[in-house]
Amino acid sequence: MADGGTASDNKVVFELVAPERLLASEEVDMVVAPGAGGDFGVLPNHSLLMSLLRPGVIEIWQGAQVTRRIFVGGGFAEVNERGCIVLAEEALPVEDIDLEAARRRLKDAQDDLGEARDDLQRAAAEREIRIADAQIQAAGG
Repeated sequence: MADGGTASDNKVVFELVAPERLLASEEVDMVVAPGAGGDFGVLPNHSLLMSLLRPGVIEIWQGAQVTRRIFVGGGFAEVNERGCIVLAEEALPVEDIDLEAARRRLKDAQDDLGEARDDLQRAAAEREIRIADAQIQAAGG
């Protein structure tokens, strides 16, 4: 919640901040995030946690169903007494993923990897490949 409030005992305050904008600020029943070590769920009264995020999809749950799916290209998640805050390197609703653009991004990154001249260029291309591949998977392609 943008006002800095706290969630009720049976809700989680979830905030998702991307470089372009605040994508979510709401009370939810659960958030499932793509942690670097595997997916993790955040429920009310979750223990404190800090995690890097890998490219993947954040699922926002209300009741027994996913109400929103948001792709993140990596970032950082903090679970504290207030709730779950995600700072994403890039993010967009899954339904906004352009599958053809993601496929072009993957091909370009693969080309960049083949042309990389040093470890820094290789690492950047490999990161782009992971993000593009995760976007394609999220979009069902």
